[in-house]
Amino acid sequence: MDRPKPCDLVLTLSLSRGRYGVRFAQDPAEVLAAQSLRHRAFFSRTGQSNASALDVDAFDSTARHVIIFDLASADLVACYRVQFLEGAEIAQAYSAQFYDLTALADFPGILMELGRFCLHPEHHDPDILRLAWAAMAHLVDQAGVSLLFGCSSFLGADPLRHAAAIGHLSARIAPPDRLARAKTADRVALNAFAGMGTAAEAMAGTPALLRTYLGMGAWVSDHAVVDRTMDTVHVLTGVEIAKIPPARAKALRQIVTDCLGYNNTVSAMH
Repeated sequence: MDRPKPCDLVLTLSLSRGRYGVRFAQDPAEVLAAQSLRHRAFFSRTGQSNASALDVDAFDSTARHVIIFDLASADLVACYRVQFLEGAEIAQAYSAQFYDLTALADFPGILMELGRFCLHPEHHDPDILRLAWAAMAHLVDQAGVSLLFGCSSFLGADPLRHAAAIGHLSARIAPPDRLARAKTADRVALNAFAGMGTAAEAMAGTPALLRTYLGMGAWVSDHAVVDRTMDTVHVLTGVEIAKIPPARAKALRQIVTDCLGYNNTVSAMH
């Protein structure tokens, strides 16, 4: 019997920790809630956000939307979306708009692209991030994912604002057989910033999500893309699941176990 295509994988997601639960969005209204939170998170700092605005693109129709919410009020506190791909399907990834991903087309197994990760600007409980990572780890194990990848973004479209962090990433460039090639003209080479700033400045300037990926052994593209629409600079980031340090993999799976231990009766979104 032929195995199902990645997009047809039957996956379950129902975890909780403390005040919060996480699962897939179950209907169009919940996807709209995620799109509303995304717009607020991504555009409020640029003065473009308003209460009724949405962040929407063509990939929303093919992705699975992960929502993290307050169990008591059902208010959304974080979200992201994932796509499951295989082989040549890599050309359908969101990241393929900005990077030539041909080198990843022969990566064996199922690939999971994670994107549009955002937190509600008024919610800072560390359980939210723990639950987000628990959901990622749970999906990776459940789907048998071999590569987790996506665009890791720095807020602000001026590369010089992120020079120290970008320069230090030049030590984590992907091996030649996995290297994403340039596709857009609005880009900067990581090596152009090598040696700028201290290690402490680089760490402070690296987004939390990217720091976690790097702790899992991630590699990055050799250039950063300037995305003026989103007002970000981003690098393609890949985590080969089989190469995650054993201690880090164990810690991630322990988070999943901890979240499974909570009451997983989650209320519907309002």
